Amino acid sequence: MRWLWRGYAILLVIVGAVLAVGGAVLVSEGGSLYYVLTGLAIGASGILLWRGNGLAHWAYCAMLAGTLAWAVYEVRFDPWGLVARLATPLVLGLPMLLGWWRASRRSASHPRRRGLWPVVVSAMVLAPLVGIGLRSMGPSLPVDPLWERGAAAAVPQPLAQPLASTPGSDWQHYGNDQGGTRFSPLAQITPQNVDKLEVAWEADVGPFEGVRGSLQTTPINVGDSLYVCNGHNVVVALDAETGRERWRYAMSDAGLPSGKPCRGVSYYRVPQARGACTERILATSQTPELFALDAATGLPCSGFGERGRVKLLEGLGDVPAGYHYVSSAPQVVRGNVVLGGAIMDGQYWGEPSGVIRAFDAVTGQLRWAFDAGRPDRRGAPPPGESYTAATPNSWAPISADESLGLVYLPMGNATPDFYGAQRRPFDDDVASSVIALDAETGQRRWRFQTLHHDIWDYDVPSQPTLIDFPTSNGVRHALVQPTKRGEIFVLDRETGEPIKAVEERPVPQHGALPGERVSPTQPFSTDMPSFRGAKLREADMWGLTPFDQLACRILFRRANYEGTLTPVSLNRTTLFDPGYSGGINWGSVSIDVDRGIMMVNWMRLPSVVEVFSREEARRRGLERFDGTKGQGAAAAPQENTPYAAKNGQFLSPLGVPCSAPPWGLLTAVDLQGGQVIWSKPLGNGRDSGPLGMRTHSPFTMGVPNSGGTVTTRGGLTFIGATVDSMFRAFDTATGEQLWQSDLPGAGMATPMSYQSPTSGRQFVVIAAGGRASLKTRLSTKIVAYALPK
Repeated sequence: MRWLWRGYAILLVIVGAVLAVGGAVLVSEGGSLYYVLTGLAIGASGILLWRGNGLAHWAYCAMLAGTLAWAVYEVRFDPWGLVARLATPLVLGLPMLLGWWRASRRSASHPRRRGLWPVVVSAMVLAPLVGIGLRSMGPSLPVDPLWERGAAAAVPQPLAQPLASTPGSDWQHYGNDQGGTRFSPLAQITPQNVDKLEVAWEADVGPFEGVRGSLQTTPINVGDSLYVCNGHNVVVALDAETGRERWRYAMSDAGLPSGKPCRGVSYYRVPQARGACTERILATSQTPELFALDAATGLPCSGFGERGRVKLLEGLGDVPAGYHYVSSAPQVVRGNVVLGGAIMDGQYWGEPSGVIRAFDAVTGQLRWAFDAGRPDRRGAPPPGESYTAATPNSWAPISADESLGLVYLPMGNATPDFYGAQRRPFDDDVASSVIALDAETGQRRWRFQTLHHDIWDYDVPSQPTLIDFPTSNGVRHALVQPTKRGEIFVLDRETGEPIKAVEERPVPQHGALPGERVSPTQPFSTDMPSFRGAKLREADMWGLTPFDQLACRILFRRANYEGTLTPVSLNRTTLFDPGYSGGINWGSVSIDVDRGIMMVNWMRLPSVVEVFSREEARRRGLERFDGTKGQGAAAAPQENTPYAAKNGQFLSPLGVPCSAPPWGLLTAVDLQGGQVIWSKPLGNGRDSGPLGMRTHSPFTMGVPNSGGTVTTRGGLTFIGATVDSMFRAFDTATGEQLWQSDLPGAGMATPMSYQSPTSGRQFVVIAAGGRASLKTRLSTKIVAYALPK
């Protein structure tokens, strides 16, 4: 036992030395003294224990009391903050504390030693009070902009008139309606019976070969059929009642898929027509091509394009493999199929054009093209020319208003993401904006820019949501635009003018790249909650152990960070908060149009970007992806510019986020009042953990998510999205979780709901494909839930 105690003493000395040395580095960066003092105390405990000196226990207990006071000072009584700070010191000190306690129990001849325990307990009780006192005297904490406008006084009551007209029992568009409300008018499933939901059917929409984890589709429902696509260039029709496969069409067999997702297909019925292809499914392949398929048989519509397909690379010039693809469902409006496209981010200046095009839904002929570099030319480029290269693109889901004849496109930023000095005036004009185009001509009607001269990869990823918004001056046709940076803008969709106030505010300017220009102000939506989180502090750094907490604090202190929209710097890591994954991403929002409640699933997960010279990029071996070699989207070579970049999530050495949880949340907002009704962490850590290991933790902590919500007239909100592979139902009004189900893979998609014409039952369906980059479980299944027959 003597040598065991000496080994334990050596462990304490080593731990103390590491913390003290690391703490000294942190202090040199302007950080907290805690780690130096704690390291010295733990090291002293080890030395005293080696010598058999009873003061070892006192030194360690003093460290624990100090740690408790410091923890309460930094995070008050936040459970995850306290666990991160207290768990390791307590576990590390258990042998000493238990040994001391047992010795004192056996030592009847030393009553003074037994009498010391009340002193220790009293110190532990007083420590939090000391922490609270120090907190009250310390600097005020940053205000979370989510709560700047306060909480809603009550749950909104049903409106006199819904915010949008609700479709029937089908789900015929990606967002159920052309305006993307993601609201189902069905009410068969309610808070009272949702706990009885069960799996009605599962459909495997593989194949399994090639890249997996790209099943992010939202099915559409027309009559008794569901239509889905996968990331393998395949469209599948399913029986809406049983999930049985009716037909399958492979749009391309040219090599393995790229791994890019297909998030949906579209439906169109040709007016006053009969026969084959009167009802058609419009889908895109990764080649990329636009297909029109007979909804009944899955066969290509021969009168559309060339044997049922239109080649989307025409007019784009030289496009390397994988550099242009369409992941979102096309939007059909006024007989035109409108689509944008995505590019491979950050590879080189001069990447393919972000042109937006409309094709005749019957013939496949090009009806118009919106080229930001040539806005007056609406047709295809003349022979020998191409659409303007390197213009901002629109990769996210598109919305439309059939009655106004407008189509609304969320725009990305101009390539490359992290350097904008080479951007042209027409690039900066439409980048990171939402634009309205005439659905029949492609003429630009209006533009609202959510971010000026975007150098943070904050492209607009969410489908604009269209509602009829009641104001003191009457009902206005509105557009709700969520953004990665966490701002939600409410605009008049006829004019683009803000309905909810927007204010230009100064933003950080210091340290920008040589030659770069930074906008002095940026737009902030002041009458709506912001989902960007409070400004980060050193105390917000997190970790599973004191060692990775310390490492994250050092990284934070060394980073270039002055708050949201800090410009990137040369040869220094810059911190983006929110990260470039959001905030709010392509899952957008859903709206209970009966009560005016907006459901937002979002993330608080910072990103880091390091920018360096072209010479340094060559030394590191960064080169653009050419289809066979290069780093691809994992790095930003940014060729044809002076700088390259490395980017990723802000993670500790153990691979967990450096910022404290929750990292994923679900929030309900009263749209009229612009106030939060409720907000709560979303998801548990059972399928995630350090170094990619699964912890199986059942505790809700708020985990990363990717996907969206659906709200129903029954008063429920359904969401998958989380890395824990669960599908959940919440009471929209109260936020109470009422039901959950384990999926075969993470539900990285937006669910949908429909009523089967066969049985009359309401189904709720989600794609459970998972996502490899988030290390989730993967599958190729669509899962449908319903109440028992």
